[in-house]
This record gives sequence, structure tokens and C-alpha cells, in this order.
Amino acid sequence: MPSDEVLVSCADAALTFGRGPQAVVAVHGADLEIRSGDRLAVVGPSGSGKSSLLHLLAGLEQPTSGTVARAAVLGPYDIGLVFQGDSLIPALNVVENTALPLVLTDRPEGEARRCALAALALVDAADLADRLPEEISGGQAQRVAVARVLAQAPRLILADEPTGRLDHATGSHVLDALLTAAGHTGAALVVTTHDPTIAARLTVRRGMRDGRLLTPEEVP
Repeated sequence: MPSDEVLVSCADAALTFGRGPQAVVAVHGADLEIRSGDRLAVVGPSGSGKSSLLHLLAGLEQPTSGTVARAAVLGPYDIGLVFQGDSLIPALNVVENTALPLVLTDRPEGEARRCALAALALVDAADLADRLPEEISGGQAQRVAVARVLAQAPRLILADEPTGRLDHATGSHVLDALLTAAGHTGAALVVTTHDPTIAARLTVRRGMRDGRLLTPEEVP
């Protein structure tokens, strides 16, 4: 795929939950293009629509108006999403959780485990490999969720507040891992954050306010 090819394009894309007077507009008419190699931070407070925008980009939600188009070459595992909340499967240990996307694409078990351990090492979580999710902290679980996405080497990484549950040093290291992995594979990286120091490390910054995607000039 060419380095500047559009992976996902939003044109006046909106997302509304509910109907009538109870309806909540989570995203208002967003226009956005994500290209291979992009490094984009979407900055805004909780409830501003950042997670909803990522879900539109990932295809987890369909726009209620407007369009979201993805490149035809993007397969289901070419988009990796780091969820903001708990996303590990309780019955699987850490390395099994990390290897799961690879197993689902019929990668040999041994190869999937090796890739998972390498991804865990990138976020300093290899020592957690044999623990169950209930045996690790919330911050450790977030690092594992990042490793699970890195293991599948997607073309597009969407990370929803990946450092929100981490201390500053650990959060910075996790962002290092995301940037390094994206650099190795040429993937695009989109990170939502409320932390201006995290946002400052990405090339382009867009803000969200009350469900509206701001222009780069409007970002504080």
C-alpha cells in the first residue's frame, strides 16, 4: 500500500444514539482522512465524542448520516483497536489474550505465542504472560491490551486513551511502543487522549468538543 494512501475517510459522518427527544448525538458531521503513516492525536475531555469517533473509524459503529469509507485492502485484522475499558477475556491468561487475534486468523499456535511474547516485551509486560486478568492491575491490563494490538501488526492502530490508566513514565513508554511498532510496519496511528503531553508527541492534533471534530487551528 502506498505510504500516502487513504485508509479511512469520513465525510460529514455523524453518530446518534437513541431516537426522538432522548437522542444523543455523539459525533456531529466529522470530516477526516487517515492515511498510511499518519500520527494523529484526537484531544478532548471525557464525553466529548472521542471514543465514538474511533468506533466509527474501526467499523464498530455505522454512521447515522454521512459516510465512513475504508480502503478495500483493509481486512478485519488490519485495524487494531485498543479499548479504553477492560477488554481482556477472563478465562485466558495474558499471553493467550495477546495472541488471540493471531489465533483467530489461523496463525500456528507457536508462532502466535512468539509474536505475543514479543509484543508484551515491548510494553514491559512479558513477566505477566502466565497470569490471569484477575491477577493483574488495571494499568497492567491496559498494557496487555496495547500489546494485543501490536502483536497483530495492523495497518491502522486506533488507541482509545491508551495511557489514561497509567502513570506518566509508564504511559510515555507505552506510547513509545505504539510509535515504534507503527514505524516498523508503516501503520497509521490514531490516539485519543486528554493529556496534552501525549498529544504533543504525535504529528497532527485534532480536538473534539461536544461531539464536534475541531480543525487543527482550533486545538488549544
